[in-house]
Amino acid sequence: MSDDTKAQGSNQMWGGRFATGPAAIMEEINASIDYDRKLYAQDIEGSIAHATMLADTHIISAEDRDKIVHGLNTIRSEIEQGEFAFSRKLEDIHMNVEARLSELIGPAAGRLHTARSRNDQVALDFRMWVRAEAEKTAAALKRLIEVLLARAEEHAKTVMPGFTHLQTAQPVTFGHHCMAYVEMFGRDLSRMRDCLERMDECPLGAAALAGTGFPIDRHQTAQALGFSGPTRNSIDTVSDRDFALEFMAAASICATHLSRMAEEIVIWSTPQFGFVTLSDAFSTGSSIMPQKKNPDAAELVRAKTGRINGNLVALLTVMKGLPLAYSKDMQEDKEAVFDAAESLELALAAMTGMVADMTVNARAMKKAAGSGYSTATDLADWLVRELGIPFREAHHVTGRAVALAEEKGVGLEKLSLSDLQSIHDGITEDVFSVLTVEKSAASRKSFGGTAPQEVRRQVRYWKKKLAKPA
Repeated sequence: MSDDTKAQGSNQMWGGRFATGPAAIMEEINASIDYDRKLYAQDIEGSIAHATMLADTHIISAEDRDKIVHGLNTIRSEIEQGEFAFSRKLEDIHMNVEARLSELIGPAAGRLHTARSRNDQVALDFRMWVRAEAEKTAAALKRLIEVLLARAEEHAKTVMPGFTHLQTAQPVTFGHHCMAYVEMFGRDLSRMRDCLERMDECPLGAAALAGTGFPIDRHQTAQALGFSGPTRNSIDTVSDRDFALEFMAAASICATHLSRMAEEIVIWSTPQFGFVTLSDAFSTGSSIMPQKKNPDAAELVRAKTGRINGNLVALLTVMKGLPLAYSKDMQEDKEAVFDAAESLELALAAMTGMVADMTVNARAMKKAAGSGYSTATDLADWLVRELGIPFREAHHVTGRAVALAEEKGVGLEKLSLSDLQSIHDGITEDVFSVLTVEKSAASRKSFGGTAPQEVRRQVRYWKKKLAKPA
């Protein structure tokens, strides 16, 4: 056997550069087929677009194009039906597909890689996969926002305590609280859409790093693959992974918002709060305590944030010291992104389900809303508004009223007029119009406030915004 034959036998895809096959440990560290097989659909779609362009620009014949396209469609069918034999010796999805194509159609398969490198091929496949995931995430965010809007509209008047430092602060409505998350997830949706806009350039045709001397039409392949146009610098194209980093950063922020909401659901569903009751579909029991109903879905959403944030840091670390253009380090980009995308998709679905079918216990919310002298600020505002005294003096007067109520063991609204007048003789009967939690919430009519009419206004705004084309 000649040296050339030996080299080709060791790895036909590498050709004649290597006299012997890679050692077992090298094969183990080099192979990515165990996870990058997820890219099979993008790899085949990109190759079909590339072969079509090569024929249209007369770089390969129409006959070879037809053989290639037919072979690639056969491979796609084999993979989807579970009949494709993936090989770790062929390293990755690209080489596995190309090797099988060669078996199916013979020498014509070798013409597919004309004017293309694995560098721009993987950049294309990965970008298309991330694009699809960002689109799925945007759609999932829209569904979650729609569910929150429905709960906000339903509970525009349902009073609950608003918290700072997890201490009762002022009465708000549950609808207003839901709308806070609408704003957060709305920004997450905007970030996903921005991310999609920036990744809307096609890497195919950048080749290894310098472009190609063949008369290819990169605009044709970009259009065929759903991009607005091709990338503009071949070096950046094959070394760029910031489209994945941006998706992961947006995913991490979104996961943080999901985690905050999950934490509140965990707290609210405790007997001590009793604000909400999760359905059996999103709860589990205890193996030893028959009375338990655990909010496991919310807890797992909260925990997924650690995985997603960790994946972002992992990819940032992989990319931070790489010289241009391509380095094999970048093979470590995919697992982190795959895991983050799948974790976020699951967390969004779980949160949407929990919010949609949880029971809101309005009575418990209202009772808690009046705790901790939550209408104290309303009393101070009334003193400023009706008696014209400076806010700092009103703050002091209100503090004395709270101390008196605490001494008597009653709420502010249960103090008598004479009790209040003993603190400030200008106080009148009208003060009681602001001391109930319902009236407190209803009075907050400033734009973006908690008043039911303002909650409904913001619900209408978001419904209209979501109805517009993305």
